[in-house]
Amino acid sequence: MSEQFFTQPISEISVKELEQLLQTVPRNEFQLIDVREPQEIDLAEIEGFINYPLSQYSQWSEQILVQLDPNQETIVLCHHGVRSAQMCQWLIKQGFTKVKNIIGGIDAYSILVDSQIPRY
Repeated sequence: MSEQFFTQPISEISVKELEQLLQTVPRNEFQLIDVREPQEIDLAEIEGFINYPLSQYSQWSEQILVQLDPNQETIVLCHHGVRSAQMCQWLIKQGFTKVKNIIGGIDAYSILVDSQIPRY
């Protein structure tokens, strides 16, 4: 994945909105993707996210289209929001219709929502 995916605006969701979604909406109504590396997830994670590390793109790029529903709300997380924005662009190009990038990533979630999640 590269900068070429930053070609159109993407929807965003704040970490506060994510928190409310996680608490109020049935889990089967949305999909959660974390694009950070496994060692980053070992440091800090939010339960329920599927890990598709960007560095392993070639290993999961074809599977994701079978494993996930392109018409279901799909919310993407990374450390600060840059890699997840790249993933959102790629998902949109693959035909996903309801993609949202988490503003500020897990770092903002730790600061604004759950201080039990370590910052790194």
